[in-house]
Amino acid sequence: MPEPVDAPGLSELPLDDLVACHECDLLMRKPKLALGEKAQCPRCGYELYAHRHNVVERSLALVIAALLLYVPANFLPIMQLNLLGQSSEDTVWSGVQGLFDTGMEGVAVVVFLCSMGIPLLKLICQLLVLLSIRWDIGRSYGLLLYRIYHHLRDWGMLEVYLMGVLVAIVKLADMASITVGLGLVCFISLLLVQVWLEVVMSPHQIWQALSGEDIHAGD
Repeated sequence: MPEPVDAPGLSELPLDDLVACHECDLLMRKPKLALGEKAQCPRCGYELYAHRHNVVERSLALVIAALLLYVPANFLPIMQLNLLGQSSEDTVWSGVQGLFDTGMEGVAVVVFLCSMGIPLLKLICQLLVLLSIRWDIGRSYGLLLYRIYHHLRDWGMLEVYLMGVLVAIVKLADMASITVGLGLVCFISLLLVQVWLEVVMSPHQIWQALSGEDIHAGD
């Protein structure tokens, strides 16, 4: 458990030895973690950072898996709707096109950015950051891309789009025959992989690696 800086003697420590909680702003001595350990704020319990094994390799595998799922998740049918003898197949991309064609260009752009554009940009940024660490090239560009990724995090809203799809399926179930498509399976898988990636890709260790520090110390 990290020590708060109001403890005797801690207020004069160098900045590199201190860490601040992102939730309650408590300033603490930065603890050294062994493999598998994590540091939590003693005041609010927020996880400050963790020391995970093979962060770059595991994160790379998840990023590649997410990129492979991206195309089928967005372009394969999410559901097939049969109503009054008429059948239609809907994808994420066809939803964007439908909004645009009905005159809701602004909404179409927002849906495209939040459900397709920004999630793809996030994955590309993560891939390039991890490759810059793995191959030890372009670390300065990796720092820039990782900052961009953190600014994009709040704009990729796959879970909101998924909730919208699930609500539509429930509401239409009594009026039409609905068949769930492979696209929905891929979309849910993409969302789960991205959540897993957020857990595995420890920000503390990535920042350390980009600044040239050894992230395997203590393994």
